[in-house]
Amino acid sequence: MSVISRTFFKQARNVPNKPAIYCDENSISYEHLATLVNQWSSALQKKGVQHGDHIAILLPNCIEYVALMLVAANIGAVLVPLNLSLPPDAIRRACQTTNIKHIVATADLLQSFCLNQNCQNDQIFRMNSVIWFLSYQFLNSVKSDSDINGLWIASDDEPFILTMTSGSTGEPKPIILTQDTKLSRVSAAVEMYKITHTDRTLVATPLYHSLAERLVLIALLTGGTSILMPRFSPSEWIRTVEEKLISFTIAVSSQLSQIAHLLDDETHSQKVKSLRCVVSSSALLDTKIKENLISKLNCEFHECYGTSEIAIATNLSAEDAKLKLQSVGKAVPKVKIKILRENGTIAAPNEAGEIICKTPMIFSGYYGHPELTKDAMFGEYFRTGDMGKLDKDGFLYFLGRKKEIIITGGINVYPIDIESVISECTAVKESAAFPFPDEKLGEIIAVALVPKEPEHFKLRTVRFHCAERLADYQQPRKFFMVKELPKNNLGKIMKHILLSKYT
Repeated sequence: MSVISRTFFKQARNVPNKPAIYCDENSISYEHLATLVNQWSSALQKKGVQHGDHIAILLPNCIEYVALMLVAANIGAVLVPLNLSLPPDAIRRACQTTNIKHIVATADLLQSFCLNQNCQNDQIFRMNSVIWFLSYQFLNSVKSDSDINGLWIASDDEPFILTMTSGSTGEPKPIILTQDTKLSRVSAAVEMYKITHTDRTLVATPLYHSLAERLVLIALLTGGTSILMPRFSPSEWIRTVEEKLISFTIAVSSQLSQIAHLLDDETHSQKVKSLRCVVSSSALLDTKIKENLISKLNCEFHECYGTSEIAIATNLSAEDAKLKLQSVGKAVPKVKIKILRENGTIAAPNEAGEIICKTPMIFSGYYGHPELTKDAMFGEYFRTGDMGKLDKDGFLYFLGRKKEIIITGGINVYPIDIESVISECTAVKESAAFPFPDEKLGEIIAVALVPKEPEHFKLRTVRFHCAERLADYQQPRKFFMVKELPKNNLGKIMKHILLSKYT
């Protein structure tokens, strides 16, 4: 039996009646969840699923999704969680790229992609079977096999999940994560944030993302309780924290930015008293918002940096933030961070370059892309594609994606420097700086702005503020007023869309 299966079933024996998961109005105990895992393991065997088969998941956040994760760990199948918001053609490409043999989905979702029970003959998808997944009705229709845990021996170093990158700069790539890797990421978070069986963990991001997968496993493998949000809204987040007595969560920064505005209201800040520890991830938090959250949440607050390929690489505590507010923290235990120059040498302190990382939590490569995997490595270090610098104390400062650097007149300009200055303008809700072609300078700085009140917005105030706070070579030369910035499901700004639209 694999280590994830073994640990989960041990917890199910220890606390059989304890709630394992809440989602909407539904909940399930450890004992009942273990029964579902055994039932569905048997069901998938009857559908022809074999050790190592790739199974696509087209499901919203739900209890059944988590059961499927545990089933895959149990039988040695490989899960490929897919983004529900992808158009049908993108779903087809993802299925082709990852060699999908089976799909697990609700009937209505399959129908929305023009599929039916005969689609196993569809060569576009190259599937052996389609499982019409009808919540508990389907799971409970199959009786559990008493020896199900001995059907296959799932190896901990074999692929467990193929997670798609967020794709903020283009086409997503499938990342190979083994059970060992998932477990090491869980263990690192448990140790760093002092998570125990008493914690109630909030999962507010889609389960097709590695962060949500990790949060669920953190709770289940420590004997705690996870609470799944089917969809995020800042008011619903606060309501859930209050109602379910949430103590721990890792949230993406775009969510926390929205929550911070609500916490300005004292009635809302009183509703989150149960929180023990909150971690911000995914993208850099605005420093003012970070200060506000540290003050209003009144709990342990951390900001971390990492990627889907390496998980958490650095961590900034509220205590460190007092002196290093603009940093994303120091390398976490067992992780090494360096800054790489363009010429392949290691940068000096406070010198900008590409962030590279050596970690035991690293992925096993990009599925079907050995050359991409090779190019992503610098010896034992993963090349993140992000720019940053390390100060003399070892604190990392994130400067943006390498592909998004603006080179104007031969000088590197980091979009985050522009965006952080513009964020000081009270009339601007958010902004994104990007390169715009220029015959003389090669590139100039363009900015897409979202005004808070478009009817009263005056661009000259932003220009004046930039003139005061930025160097000449950093001055934006073009502005575009937009209703909203293009973002992916985790709230990351998709600058390649701005580039294709305006350049």
